[in-house]
Amino acid sequence: MGVIMSDFKVREDWMSFCLPDISEAEVDSVAAAIRSGWWAKGPRTIEFEKRFAEYIGAKYCVGLNSCTAAQHLALLANGIGAGDEVITTPLTFASTANTILHVGATPVFADIDPDTGLIDPKEIEKKITKKTKAVVPVHYSGLAADLDAIGALCDAHNLFLSEDAAHAVETRYKGELIGHQPKGAVCYSFYATKNLACGEGGALITNDPEIAQKARVLSTHGMSAGSWNRYGKGGNWRYDIEEPGYKYNMFDIQAGLASVQLARMDDMQRRRLEAVAVYEEAFKDIPQLRLQKTPEYCHHSRHLYILRIVPERLTISRDQFIEELKARNVGVSVHFIALHTMSAYTKRFGYKPEDFPKAYAFSESEISLPMYSTLGVKDAQYVADAVLDICEKFGK
Repeated sequence: MGVIMSDFKVREDWMSFCLPDISEAEVDSVAAAIRSGWWAKGPRTIEFEKRFAEYIGAKYCVGLNSCTAAQHLALLANGIGAGDEVITTPLTFASTANTILHVGATPVFADIDPDTGLIDPKEIEKKITKKTKAVVPVHYSGLAADLDAIGALCDAHNLFLSEDAAHAVETRYKGELIGHQPKGAVCYSFYATKNLACGEGGALITNDPEIAQKARVLSTHGMSAGSWNRYGKGGNWRYDIEEPGYKYNMFDIQAGLASVQLARMDDMQRRRLEAVAVYEEAFKDIPQLRLQKTPEYCHHSRHLYILRIVPERLTISRDQFIEELKARNVGVSVHFIALHTMSAYTKRFGYKPEDFPKAYAFSESEISLPMYSTLGVKDAQYVADAVLDICEKFGK
């Protein structure tokens, strides 16, 4: 089953869980933006919005400072508010559900498919009530949620579809990139760990001009004209505050980085897949491990490499498994601690772990291994050998 304890040698240096992919082009783009004198939202942001919309295959892109901002604005732009319910998954980062609370609505959790970690359309259907106004599926880890099934539910019940695509740049559903000709809104993250990264950043993609315009206005304090319109040649200093908005816009230093990363996507994705191939080959027949399944309709972006332990085949717990990896100088993470077990949600809604048993079981057995485009085949093999070493030592 691979290396055994006597064959494994612990490396001397620490292997980070995730690192950004930095070339001279990213450095040059930041320098150029700084030297231009235009540091706020300006021509680079506008150009990135155009290029990203074209890349994805949608009409409108609103560049923002985070995916959280995009999620918040998507709901606001569709009029979601107090008294409404929004269905989402408990296996996600806090922002997915937090932003539902931020607009005054109630997040309603639907359980997952345990083979993929994706929200289960059958569970969504069970949760639909007269108060339901939207569904927020998460393209978890880079897998695409079942958009045909979810879209059909939204159409049948007149629900707004806002996709959480924080992990899903380069994810494809039935051959098309997530966000291609979207039904509602699609929200992206360009955080430092993402496949396309600019430190902090995000975007809202839509084909609906009203949602796009509403998001643009709300992202800059509700102003009718941004600084680029006011301070550029021919601009007008007058503006109106159309609504009490937020400070959510992307700015040109971010956008310059994001544009370079977008141009490098194919090469970065190719190198991610090389590392994935090492993992998949190493773990395919190991009884202590359970691999994430990829549905036939989906091309996985491999934002994360999800590995689940099989507790009954090990003498140690998942948490101890993580400590063993750390002792071998491998950085790992967990995606995610199920939201319905977090105190903000247990206190507010009285949730118990068993309320969403599949999400809870997934969360308690999951380990995210290092996965990034600069990882390399050699380092991926070291991680794989470390995992196999632990399985050999503590397997049963």
